Amino acid sequence: MKHFTRLAAAAALATVGGAALAEGLYTPNLSYRTGPFANTGIPLMNGQADYMNMLNARDGGIGGVMIDFEECETGYSTEKGAECYEKTKDKAIVTQPWSTGITLQVLPKTNVDEIPILAPGYGFSPMMDGKTFQWAFNTPAGYWDAADMIVQYLEGQDSLDGKKIAFLHLDHPYGKEPIPVFEQMAEAKGFEFLPIPVGLKEMQNQSAQWLQIRRERPDYVVMWGWGAMNAGAITEAVKTKFPMENFIGVWWASHDADLKIVGEDGKGYKAISWSFPNLDAPVVADIKKHVVEAGNSQSNEEEMAGVFYNRGIIISAILAEGIRVAQEEYGTAEINASQLRWGLENIDMTEERISELGLDGMVPPFKTSCADHTGKSGGWMLEWDGEKFVKVSDHLTPNTEAYEALVAEKAAEYAEANAPWPVNDACEM
Repeated sequence: MKHFTRLAAAAALATVGGAALAEGLYTPNLSYRTGPFANTGIPLMNGQADYMNMLNARDGGIGGVMIDFEECETGYSTEKGAECYEKTKDKAIVTQPWSTGITLQVLPKTNVDEIPILAPGYGFSPMMDGKTFQWAFNTPAGYWDAADMIVQYLEGQDSLDGKKIAFLHLDHPYGKEPIPVFEQMAEAKGFEFLPIPVGLKEMQNQSAQWLQIRRERPDYVVMWGWGAMNAGAITEAVKTKFPMENFIGVWWASHDADLKIVGEDGKGYKAISWSFPNLDAPVVADIKKHVVEAGNSQSNEEEMAGVFYNRGIIISAILAEGIRVAQEEYGTAEINASQLRWGLENIDMTEERISELGLDGMVPPFKTSCADHTGKSGGWMLEWDGEKFVKVSDHLTPNTEAYEALVAEKAAEYAEANAPWPVNDACEM
């Protein structure tokens, strides 16, 4: 209770007549509303911004301090992303890189600058190891978790022994990220793993890749795509009459707009996801009341019903919860980056807390720690029913024990390659 008392006192000092005296908590977002991936970036950025704007309008920010959620446009360019990081780091209490490439670029810098990276569901998968990556968080689930859950789901349909899985992926750090885990599982479970890369210039014309898929006749196609690549792949799958029920994407391949291009023909397509749009959730009503009706949203009704906009809400809710937890622990509303790191390490999103935040049914429960910077939320398998994505599985959780050794190996490799690299041996698993 003392934490709540201290925070209430801090909030009272931070406000006079409802107006925040502090400059605000600076939480820059390295956005990409332009460039080749803008169609997927825009709804995510809108969802993120609308949630933070809602907190500012409804609650006066967090703990009585307004959130300064400035965007720095990267166009998904690693070079521009690094520039945005340098431009914003002096005041920032967090950085949100929004690209695995940008994440890898700024990862070593954040150790020196002591700014936490928040990369929900993306980035370098071994960042789940909080002992090694003290300033990086891929909460609430990482790419290796996604790979495991996809294989786990497929095994629930039929044995994978002797099967062939084609891995259609963006030829970019993001697309290559889950390959080590897929290769490990292929050896353990007896399936053939066939990587098929898609270059940045091939995203909209994947005729060569789908010719290879027709020739190889895989039992399943798993897609790690982004932006125009996803729409291109889904269109090609329909054109070549690939069975959509055997086509599964990672969570960044679950954009409603991509499936609406093919409509009923896309029925059966699936994607693993740690978020889900519950349009009846209280948080949605609050955003409409405090942001949309006030004319402060860049979104629209159709976009707001989709997976990506609602995932943006969850991402900002995770950041806001980390801020709140840190404020309570340190007894100040104006937390710094180091204090936020502690907050992000101590998030406990129970079903009760999810409901308190008005996020019912939108994200599975998860809990972070000093050693676990992911939280292992698990997720649901979603399926396109011809008009929208629906849940077609119970809550799936990753078998992290299967790749714990790989996490430790890759984390150690990274630390050695970037020596001297600080490791927090005080963290308890």
